[in-house]
Amino acid sequence: MTTEIKKQVVLSSPPFEFLAEAMVKANPQKFVYYPTKWSKFEDSGMDCIEVGGFYPENKVRNSSVIFLASFHNNDAILSQFHVLIMLLESFIQDLTIVLPFLSMGTMERVTKEGQVATAGTIARLFSNLPPCGKPARVMIYDVHTLQNRFYLYGHALASLHSTIPLLLKVIGKPGETVDAIAFPDEGAMKRFKELFIEFPLVVCAKVRDGDTRKVTIQEGDVKNLRVMVVDDLVRSGGTLYECAKVLKTAGATHVSAFCAHAAFGQDSWKQFTAGGKKSGVIEMFYLTNSVPTVTSKLYGVEPFVVLDLTETIMNDL
Repeated sequence: MTTEIKKQVVLSSPPFEFLAEAMVKANPQKFVYYPTKWSKFEDSGMDCIEVGGFYPENKVRNSSVIFLASFHNNDAILSQFHVLIMLLESFIQDLTIVLPFLSMGTMERVTKEGQVATAGTIARLFSNLPPCGKPARVMIYDVHTLQNRFYLYGHALASLHSTIPLLLKVIGKPGETVDAIAFPDEGAMKRFKELFIEFPLVVCAKVRDGDTRKVTIQEGDVKNLRVMVVDDLVRSGGTLYECAKVLKTAGATHVSAFCAHAAFGQDSWKQFTAGGKKSGVIEMFYLTNSVPTVTSKLYGVEPFVVLDLTETIMNDL
């Protein structure tokens, strides 16, 4: 007599529903996905959420649950915490929260009194979730500062992962498509240098020149090389653009870029497309779909190439 292996229940925020469906398609023996209805009450605008898998039959109780979270704005964050608390009070076996991009990870400290370190607030919310026998696991990719992991404690613990192995599958070994890796600043170098040990490394930095600051190459030589600039996230893309210009001036034959998280604000990605103010310098701009509210607009749009995290996340679970 064989014992049937219980499937892991996958639930999702709206932006990552495509990922939930892809996980089940890739391994239907391991995962089952129950869609959730996310809506608002018309009179108050407050959340009206019906989590899948509970009605008419509760198929979530005693299950291992994976929740695909997208913290792309404050309203979405609160809505998802409603669901996380509900799940942990529903007699589940355990909970894994897949949060590919910790959007407030850059606000882990303050530089003057009165500023709010919102990364600390979110960490407290996670850490004080209801217990379910073991801490909830919060999977985060390429967090901006590694100390963020220690902000979580008690009922939720951080599990840190990287998108760089996915990038390395695409670019191959040194000399295949990329000859050297460049970092726009020392912070990026510290975060990622150990993951590119086979590649020659180049480090850029902003230095003061009178009343202005300009990007310069601090370490490494790029003459006649194909160079890829690597960072954890991109917002306006200004630093990446300036870095790419400096690399080309220094003799790089081809400059591409990779950022794990496409946190472009106000459609600032358009500046890199044909006719944009920053077009033509970065010839291939690789991103992952960790921020699907942005990257859903970028498929098939040059110079962007969106790498799919589905297999990476499944392997890391």
